[in-house]
Amino acid sequence: MNSYLDLFWTFAKIGACTFGGGYAMLPILQRELVEKRNWATEEELSDYFAIGQCTPGIIAVNTATFVGCKRKGASGGVVATLGLVFPCLVIIMAIAAFLQNFAQLPVVIHAFNGVRACVCALILSSVLKLFRSSVVDKPTLILFCVVLVLAAAGTFLTPPPGAAGSVFGFVTSPIVLVVAAGAAGLCIRAAKGGKAK
Repeated sequence: MNSYLDLFWTFAKIGACTFGGGYAMLPILQRELVEKRNWATEEELSDYFAIGQCTPGIIAVNTATFVGCKRKGASGGVVATLGLVFPCLVIIMAIAAFLQNFAQLPVVIHAFNGVRACVCALILSSVLKLFRSSVVDKPTLILFCVVLVLAAAGTFLTPPPGAAGSVFGFVTSPIVLVVAAGAAGLCIRAAKGGKAK
C-alpha cells in the first residue's frame, strides 16, 4: 500500500505544478522520476514522452500512466494517473469558480503574464533536455532539423500561392510528422544494422 501512496503522492506533487500544461511539467517529471527516485532512465523518459505525444491525451498524464504501469502494473498506472489529475482538477475548478469575477483586475492580468513567461522557460528547459538525450548522432540531427523546419512552416507560414492548402496542412501536421519520424527512426536503425553486418 505504501508503494501506491508513494506513486499517488509523487504524481500529485507534479500535478500541482500544472501551470502551462503537460510540456511545462516535463522538467518536474525529469527531476522527480529520474534524478530523485530512479523510477526511469533519461532514455526511458524520452521514450515515454515520445509515445505520450503519439497517443491521445496530455503528455504528462500519459507519462504518469506509463511510469505507474512500469512500477505496479495496471493498478499502478491508474493510481499514478489519478495522482497527477487530482490536483489539476481541484485547481482548475477553483480557478473556474473565481476567474470570471477577477480576470479583469490588473494584478491578475500581470500575474498571468508572469506565469506565461515562466511556462515558456520551463518548456525551453524541457526541449533542451530532450534534445540532449534524443539527438545523439548525425541521422537524428538531420531528422530533427527536417521536422523542425516542417513544424515551423506549418505554424508560421500560410500555404504557398497555388499550392493545395490541404496538402500543405497534411505534410506539416504534428500527427504526420510524429508517424513519419518514427518510420524514419526504424529505417535508420535498419540501415545501421545492415552496415554492422
